This record gives sequence, structure tokens and C-alpha cells, in this order.
Amino acid sequence: MKVSISTLEHRYQPGMAPTISAISRTFEPGTLTCITGPSGSGKSTLLYIMALMLTPSAGIIQWGNTSVQQLNDASRSRLRAMHAGFVFQDAMLDLSRTALDNVVEAARIAGISHNVAVEDAFRLLERFGVAHRAQHRPAELSGGQAQRIALCRALVKDPDIIFADEPTGNLDSESAEIVWDTLHQAADAGATVIVATHDRDRAEKHTHHLRLGE
Repeated sequence: MKVSISTLEHRYQPGMAPTISAISRTFEPGTLTCITGPSGSGKSTLLYIMALMLTPSAGIIQWGNTSVQQLNDASRSRLRAMHAGFVFQDAMLDLSRTALDNVVEAARIAGISHNVAVEDAFRLLERFGVAHRAQHRPAELSGGQAQRIALCRALVKDPDIIFADEPTGNLDSESAEIVWDTLHQAADAGATVIVATHDRDRAEKHTHHLRLGE
């Protein structure tokens, strides 16, 4: 699903200088785009706005043919649940749920039946080498394991769009490679993948690269 933004602007308070200003861009299906820039340049802010988790001060956002400005909060949440996966820097797993339940819950919210959700969740946990941790809670997981499970949660509903905010920032090199390989595979399969990252060397290797604050 294509994501388009036009003259996007965001100020955290009226009268403040904009965190992001006059940004226009189209992100196409089947591509992975890296967003880079110094700290404070608005990478995460832009990502959260495009993911419908933060409302911009001005501008237009479209997912496919849908202009999200016309949607209420419930409709935005429904759109996000059905079409998008989000990978946070710190995994952001539900501490009260097991690894398996964290993944299953994302599928259930998207309308997938319980039995299918469990089957798909186990398949992904096995793919990323964490099936043996399925019944463990986040406090019992390493950072790399938690982020792999967060990837499973984002991928379990086969989303049209994947947003990732510094997904490898706290990981060792092996876990980071797994994350990047997975994001590339999702793009190759037709998803629109948008990643905010401090890894400029990695970003420079991509054809699709949005630089902020430079």
C-alpha cells in the first residue's frame, strides 16, 4: 500500500519552531526507505505521524487512496490494525503477556481467527529462532529475543506497510542483521517499509533514502 505525505508540518506547541516542516514524499509498495538525520531532526516524529500514531500540525497523509485527515480516531486505529505493523526501538512488548500471546494478540486485533493466529505466530517464532521462548514473558527475554518477537508481532498479519523506529539501535550485530534481512524480505514481498535509523552507512546503501535536517 502506497503512503503519501504532502507539505507535512509538526509543532509540539503553538509558536514553537516546527520539528518537521514542508515534507512531501511518496513511499511505494515493494520498497524499503531509510529516514536519517541528526538527533532532534524529527525522524521518529515523522514516522509516528505517518503511522497514524501522532497528528500533524498541517499537511496531508494518504494510505493508498484514503486521506486519513477525514478519519476519526477509531477509524485510524482500525486502518492501522488492518494494514500496518510497527517495530519499536525497545520492542514494547506487553509485559503481562507471554511472547506467544504478544504475537497472537496483534493478529486477533487484525481480525484473524484465534487458531490461525496461533499457527501463524508459532511459524514466525520458529523462523526467528525464538519458539522455545514462546511461553516466557518479556522480562525473561534478552534484548535480541524481545526484538525478534516484536518483529513477529509486526509481521503476523502480513501487513501492507511496516514502520520501524530505530529497530536495531539496542541490538548486537547478529540480531541487527536478522532485523534488516527481515525488513528487506518484507519489501521484496511487496510491503511498503519505512525505517528511521541512525545507521547512516546502512542507509547510504539504499536507493530510497530520506535525509532530515541536512
